[in-house]
Amino acid sequence: MAKPSIPKGTRDFSPVEMAKRNYIFNTIKEVYALYGFQQIETPAMENLSTLMGKYGEEGDKLLFKIQNSGDYFKGLTDEELLSRNAAHLASKFCEKGLRYDLTVPFARYVVMHREELALPFKRYQIQPVWRADRPQKGRYREFYQCDADVVGSDSLLNEVELMQIVDTVFTRFGTRVCIKINNRKILTGIAEIIGQADKIVDITVAIDKLDKIGIDNVNAELAADGIPADAIERLQPIINLTGTNAEKLQTMREVLGQSEIGMKGIEETEFILRTLEQIGLNNTIELDLTLARGLNYYTGAIFEVKALDVEIGSITGGGRYDNLTGIFGMPGLSGVGISFGADRIFDVLNQLNLYPSEAVSATRVLFVNFGEAESMACLRAMSQLRRAGISAEIFPEAAKMKKQMSYANAKNIPFVAIVGETELAEGKVTLKDMTTGEQALLTVEEVIERLG
Repeated sequence: MAKPSIPKGTRDFSPVEMAKRNYIFNTIKEVYALYGFQQIETPAMENLSTLMGKYGEEGDKLLFKIQNSGDYFKGLTDEELLSRNAAHLASKFCEKGLRYDLTVPFARYVVMHREELALPFKRYQIQPVWRADRPQKGRYREFYQCDADVVGSDSLLNEVELMQIVDTVFTRFGTRVCIKINNRKILTGIAEIIGQADKIVDITVAIDKLDKIGIDNVNAELAADGIPADAIERLQPIINLTGTNAEKLQTMREVLGQSEIGMKGIEETEFILRTLEQIGLNNTIELDLTLARGLNYYTGAIFEVKALDVEIGSITGGGRYDNLTGIFGMPGLSGVGISFGADRIFDVLNQLNLYPSEAVSATRVLFVNFGEAESMACLRAMSQLRRAGISAEIFPEAAKMKKQMSYANAKNIPFVAIVGETELAEGKVTLKDMTTGEQALLTVEEVIERLG
């Protein structure tokens, strides 16, 4: 009989891995709630009419489509069936699809529930999404997104607050990060000043690769995109800009003096940086003019977070966007959001060994089973421990001591409680620390005090 398998691009998670993932999700949830964000959930599947055309032609190809139930061939002609036109046939017998991201379902949610929502609406959402992508290292067909957005407000205080959330989350994780910030308006101004306003996408796509391919290859790519040599030359001091955030802003103020939109971007960025400086962050925030993620989507501030102690890509990103709900006939609703990359954060915390022991150890105390009388005393003691919030379990069989201790070690249970003849007689428990090997004869109340 063939060994069972799972679809490519999906994963099983062990109990230890789930404990780590839940630590990540719970930390992010707690911080979102701390800043007044409310959780929503949307269905795993949406109507294809909601999803199609929202991610571009390539995105449409990556949507997982769900076959209609019942006789889905009904209404199809022989000619259509014989045409083998996959896209056309799918449109005929697939009315639903798995969500591709959390943003479009959120936009749909806002439009459907607009009468119930108090604006600005601060929502967070932590759910899986699916993409029919080619699986490869670090890229899966099923993965989680951890999004937070504020819609219905143009205030830059929202950007400030989202950066505080990022700082708080990674401080709790014990991870040093650099928060990078830029602004779409500054990038538009740069393209205007060098006389290539119509080439903004080509310019920003190229300079966004600076860290990966280096300045010479960026310049070569710009030239290949038809950017004139003199324009590329004028870009060099901007691409290579160094100094403090204030120095960079001052230089860009001089460079973009003739660009109204560019100066607006500088003004917005300066407000965010100045406000955060006054509040104080634990992590570094840096103006990075090569940051150009999601250019077709973002209209204002752009954010990206890099881990400082691990070689890995962006672990959080986001920015300001206009007209989120315009795709569903409700124009003019601006928003700003961030998304934590849970899978990459998982890898970072693994490499740096930053998971608290209590986060990955589900059981604090294992009670050894010596028989019926002893196990009854254990059950009574465990009830008291559990009421005090201390997780405990008993080995189900009165097996050999070695087997029960091996079970505790295999599950990384930090304490073992022993109730034998002596303990029964005295109404106490022998508590063994599995790390140090130390033992102590204690009352149940003393055990709770020590482990609480």
